[in-house]
Amino acid sequence: MSVSVRIPTPLRKLTGGADEVAIEGANIGEVIENLEAAHPGLKERLCDEAGEIRRFVNVYVNDEDVRFMDGRGTALKDGDEVSIVPAIAGGC
Repeated sequence: MSVSVRIPTPLRKLTGGADEVAIEGANIGEVIENLEAAHPGLKERLCDEAGEIRRFVNVYVNDEDVRFMDGRGTALKDGDEVSIVPAIAGGC
C-alpha cells in the first residue's frame, strides 16, 4: 500500500527538494526502511542507533502521534498521510 509522507524543510535536501513523497509500507517501520532505500540518509536522521524513532522527531499518521499508537509498528492504510515533524526546542 502506498502512503504519502510529508518531508520537513530540513530533510528536503535528501529528497531532491520534494516536500512530499509516496512510499510503500504496511506500518511506520516499513515506511522508514523504504524511505531510506529511496532517499539514503533519512533513516539516520529519523531513528537512533537502536532503530527507534528519535525523541526529537515526531511522526504523525493522519494527525495522530505514533508515540500514542504503536510507534514503528503503527499500521497504515492505503492513502494515509504520514508527517515527519522535527521537535522545536524552546526555553531560555
